[in-house]
Amino acid sequence: MKIAQKFLEIETLIENLLKKHAEGGLLKYKVLSYASVYENLSVSMIIEKLGIKKSNFALLAAQLEKEGLLEIKQASVDRRCRSLFLTEKGKQCLENFFDSLEESFSQIDIETEDAADKICTYLNKRI
Repeated sequence: MKIAQKFLEIETLIENLLKKHAEGGLLKYKVLSYASVYENLSVSMIIEKLGIKKSNFALLAAQLEKEGLLEIKQASVDRRCRSLFLTEKGKQCLENFFDSLEESFSQIDIETEDAADKICTYLNKRI
């Protein structure tokens, strides 16, 4: 199997595993996670990282804001841009999601964890 095929299979398997824990859709948790990790990243850059259409993002962000999970504000770095900020409720929602994933991954051996770290490092260098 070629490396590209392996990466495609890994991506599909991981997405399917994550979907089992993603009440309300996996994209919801991706947006919450990006808002948590990249507080000063503009909305347009988050959209680019997620690889989705602006209109789809706008609908999802509006829903998440309505649910009280995040706020969309002017960026502190550039007032022309908007940034996402998690609310306390959003932080708790994301933490609950990660906790449920941790329970699923609690039986992972050190070799698998090392392999995952190496794949992340490699992909971050390539992107």
